[in-house]
Amino acid sequence: MPAVRNALIWDTGRDLAEYGDIVIKDGRISSVTAPNEAEGPILYDCRGKCLVLPGLVNAHTHVSMTLLRGLGEELPLMEWLRKKIFPIEDRLTAQNIRSGADLAVMEMLAAGVTCFADMYYFMDEVAMSVLESGIRAALCRGIMGDDPGKLAENLALAETYNGREGRITVQLGPHAPYTVPRPALEKIAETARDKNLGIHFHWLETKGELDSFRNEYKMEPADYLEQTGLLGAKELILAHCVWHPVDQLPAVARDNVTFVHNPKSNMKLGSGYAPIKEFISSGVRVALGTDGAASNNRLDMWDEMRFAALLHKGYNLDPTVAGAREILKMATVNGSRGVGFRDAGFIAAGQRADMMIVDMDNPRYVGRDPGSVPEFVVYAGSSRDVRATIVDGKVLYKDGEFTTLDSEKILSAASRDRASLTR
Repeated sequence: MPAVRNALIWDTGRDLAEYGDIVIKDGRISSVTAPNEAEGPILYDCRGKCLVLPGLVNAHTHVSMTLLRGLGEELPLMEWLRKKIFPIEDRLTAQNIRSGADLAVMEMLAAGVTCFADMYYFMDEVAMSVLESGIRAALCRGIMGDDPGKLAENLALAETYNGREGRITVQLGPHAPYTVPRPALEKIAETARDKNLGIHFHWLETKGELDSFRNEYKMEPADYLEQTGLLGAKELILAHCVWHPVDQLPAVARDNVTFVHNPKSNMKLGSGYAPIKEFISSGVRVALGTDGAASNNRLDMWDEMRFAALLHKGYNLDPTVAGAREILKMATVNGSRGVGFRDAGFIAAGQRADMMIVDMDNPRYVGRDPGSVPEFVVYAGSSRDVRATIVDGKVLYKDGEFTTLDSEKILSAASRDRASLTR
């Protein structure tokens, strides 16, 4: 059985990192043994100089927006959407979506991301990018307005791809309360419950959305989630949650609900900061995401982890808030569970063999010890340190090379499509 040999191993289930071999069978971790004991083919020989962590999960993004990166910079969210983003999105083709998705998968695999959650258009193209690249994903077709045709597309996506190769989950994707009328949203929620599907939803990203609930809808956000039936979905992925009222957190602290924190996008668009300290203390599961590359502008989860940790320490005037171990939990196991993969996120027997290999033989890791690994990763580490990314026991990225992707072809197609969209 293939193995990752002589690696320093850490996940959020461990207090201390320890050396060992990771043995893989049929896409799962079969065992973790003492170092240099595993027999069989070597997937990667760490030689005691590399760290193995669970793969990172980008729990909210729009991967094909890599083609829209840099457009409409430094505008408020609604102006940015209506003046710059929506007009170009109206012109997107299936070819554009595929080239943008391939470009994003390249960027994420090189940074240790093994799974992402995506909402956009022509999602069959994203699904094919996932299947051909080997990465894992949770996918939904973005639905705006009251359009049965878009819901039908989302259901067709689920019929074709949900559970495919064990690497895809499909959710229904109503865009946001301000783009989907309540009757349509109730229908989507009912359909999700009937079909045993999750829902991925933009939620309270800006203060104006919270004001709308109270001034126009005449109700509190938590009541809206309950009354529309969204809370009954198999998994409810709520992206952003910047303005979710703190006093209503107990109502949404459920095992099927995940808040996805997107700190860099929220700060760049001037939307504010999510009260992560209160989320965690209330028992809400929090995952981490980048949002799309048009608003972030990176898909770099390492950057997101460090920024999230520092942001909340500074805002709360408390260095104990958003500790490195909690941040890594958000970026790994919480993300996996939130998007429907409940058997990933740890380096342990029976778990999916999704992991990244990190080079510690560089100046940023001098001084680390078995008890300080997570702190070194979050505060000193960088996506530049990723040497390999493994999904289902298959090496998809290794030492600067992609094993399933033609990087030159992808870069050429993405450059061509970006130029065509901005002429």
